[in-house]
Amino acid sequence: MRADDPVKNGRSKKIALDERKVDDFFIDIFVQAQEEAPKLIVIDLDATDDPLHGAQEGRFFHGYYREYCDLPLYLFCGDFLLCARLRTADKQAANGALDEIKRMVKRLRERWPEVRIWFRGDSGFSRDEIMSWCEQTEGVEYLFGQARNQRLEKRLGAEMAEAKKGFEATGQAARVFGDFQYQTLESWSRERRVVGKAEHLEKGANPRFVVTSLGREEYPAQTLYEDPDCERGEMENRIKEQRLEWFADRTSTHDLRSNQLRLWLSSVAYVLMNEIRRLGLAGTEMEQAQCSTIRLKLLKIGAQVQVTVRRVVS
Repeated sequence: MRADDPVKNGRSKKIALDERKVDDFFIDIFVQAQEEAPKLIVIDLDATDDPLHGAQEGRFFHGYYREYCDLPLYLFCGDFLLCARLRTADKQAANGALDEIKRMVKRLRERWPEVRIWFRGDSGFSRDEIMSWCEQTEGVEYLFGQARNQRLEKRLGAEMAEAKKGFEATGQAARVFGDFQYQTLESWSRERRVVGKAEHLEKGANPRFVVTSLGREEYPAQTLYEDPDCERGEMENRIKEQRLEWFADRTSTHDLRSNQLRLWLSSVAYVLMNEIRRLGLAGTEMEQAQCSTIRLKLLKIGAQVQVTVRRVVS
């Protein structure tokens, strides 16, 4: 997207946009909210579908979502939205993610030079260029899902057999964890630590894998999988809040650039609501309330409207 100059374009345009300042705004709100320097910042990455409305710019049918859509990239740290980047759906989930990661690390390290930063995401982000950059950057770690395949399932074979025996003995879901070094045949430049969850359920085997730069001594296999990785799913709730309550999917203009602006306006609305929740509702029963609850109980005002021949009274 090209950048506007508000000074030059301010008279000729209703909205003159400084895109860099918009990007910085989300990070600045997060930084200002920290009362003391954090020792660890965990940032979640995720992509989601944004259905198209007709023949819009970059129209593309996404096989996974089974619809014509865009594929926005989100980065969150807990409840704080750090990035909302609209992309066409002909891109992979990780497209442009490394640029956002570099930008995040640079801005956060300007404020806190010693802070540790983790990046978490599903298997769409376990790309060699992202993991290699994190491995080469001091204090930056990653924890990504890893798509299963025959080679990985074979490496986890002994644990899967043990989990199956546990299920047959108790009739309850059984889990056994494996921890090993693994390298893809072509796409990875080096071996990396992979943790496998060998799980057997009533419906059968359910193996899952993650790849990480975190060490075995500090984060054993079960601890790594059940704590830091499972917490990643909470980000999906934040995306749903923005889409359902702040209408992030109302991107119906023809141009991708104007739809990015709409996505940013929705994102700013989410940030504002999160600040109300963090500051205005701290210590109340609604400090953890969802955006929909806050809108319904605090922002919406009930009224009775009376219509007569001469006037309308509320």
